[in-house]
Amino acid sequence: MGYTCDPVAERVAEKLGFSCHHAHPFVTFRDPFDLANGTMPALELLIIGGAVFALVHAWRRWRRDGDPVNISLWFASVVYLAVIEPPLYFPGWFGLEEQVGFIFSHNVFTVQFMYDRLPLYIVAFYPAISQLAYELVRALGVFARRGPLAGAVAVAFACQVFYEIFDQLGPQLKWWAWNPGNTMINQPALASVPMNSMLLFASVSFGAMTYLVVRLVGAKAGRSALPGRSALPGRSALPGRSALPGWSVGWRTVVAGAVTPLAMIIVSAPSGAFRGDDQVGIQRGILSAELAVVWIAGLYLLVDAYRAARAGDAAPVPSPVFVRIYPAVYLAVLVVLWLVALPAYFAATGGVTEQGTPVGSLWYSALCAVAAAGLILAVPRVKASRPAAEAVRS
Repeated sequence: MGYTCDPVAERVAEKLGFSCHHAHPFVTFRDPFDLANGTMPALELLIIGGAVFALVHAWRRWRRDGDPVNISLWFASVVYLAVIEPPLYFPGWFGLEEQVGFIFSHNVFTVQFMYDRLPLYIVAFYPAISQLAYELVRALGVFARRGPLAGAVAVAFACQVFYEIFDQLGPQLKWWAWNPGNTMINQPALASVPMNSMLLFASVSFGAMTYLVVRLVGAKAGRSALPGRSALPGRSALPGRSALPGWSVGWRTVVAGAVTPLAMIIVSAPSGAFRGDDQVGIQRGILSAELAVVWIAGLYLLVDAYRAARAGDAAPVPSPVFVRIYPAVYLAVLVVLWLVALPAYFAATGGVTEQGTPVGSLWYSALCAVAAAGLILAVPRVKASRPAAEAVRS
């Protein structure tokens, strides 16, 4: 089983409290009340429940409003996961030992796939977080007012703030563990979290995927995106618009998810040009500058959208139940889990708790939580008296 559990993977797994040897190649089930700690089943419920909620919402957007962007984004997120995750778990299978090496390992949760490397909640996390961020940005009218590129940048920022509250907490609570020996990828870091992950996985991937989905399946002049309510029996189609067939939306969705990692490669090039232990400071400066661009551009676009909406200058956009409920639930649960972790965080020495787990950045998580709360509060205030609107256009 060495090809699935090499010595580095074995050491990281042992730190998390399990063995990667003799793992089932397809799926393993465990008692949710017998995991490493009680935060893990709570996290699974939050994320898997959110992904199901997002799928129901995406289906309603398609069937009721004739907009396939949500359902395309949901499935594109899963395609993206299928492309990006296996090389991270098994770099040797793909000849990437020298390029990326072994980066991290998830802990074992209730349902685990692929030799115990891929938890079900991670499969659910991608569509849940992409849908959460996209709907917040759409509900604020950024896509309707400024188009897909600006909307995708705003989504990249929204994902940054919601993702990093989770990302900065995970290592302390043993949800996963980074490989400290992989300084090529995992350094520089903000506390225990690699800055490459903060930029590429928490922002660039979701922003690029959203842009691709909206461009490929979104409504445009002379074409509605997909048959929705207007195309159902007994209803007339919108004038001057012909719908993409379902198979066309399907392949476009696959393309969007599969191509997304290329954007990550492109954005990683500036810092990647300075790899080496003696150039970590240069990498940190470049990654910090890129993250600053995400924050500045995202805040500008969202504040501008909020002001335009309050002034009545923006087109009306619906505020669905999903966007009024799930982002707030997600943030509330993560804040509670952070509160659970705080005693061990403050008792940590040298960034490591008494349990031997590394802590994340409290100040950055708090900053992200404030920004996330601002987004959540902005949407209902903007949408209080607005009617529904047409599909997002590409």
